[in-house]
Amino acid sequence: MCRSIKTLYNFEPPATEQEIRAAALQFVRKLSGFSVPSRANEQAFERAVDEVAATAGRLIESLVTTAEPRDREVEAERAKARSALRFGAPTSTSDA
Repeated sequence: MCRSIKTLYNFEPPATEQEIRAAALQFVRKLSGFSVPSRANEQAFERAVDEVAATAGRLIESLVTTAEPRDREVEAERAKARSALRFGAPTSTSDA
């Protein structure tokens, strides 16, 4: 589950609030063990997601670097290449 949490810092364009919240949601899901919390835990779960997202946003805004911002498309291609090396190239399911 945590493999889907991506680096959000130093990209052009910068991470959106939605991307930060999605990462926070994955983090809280991992910590809690819930994909979807019960009604009894829903309020605590959502509060945790809000707090983690706010903290992550402040962290990203406060970090400094002299490195050039990374390009999202280039990084996505690199990730696909790493995945292909690790898991093999996707196979075709069509019959010829």
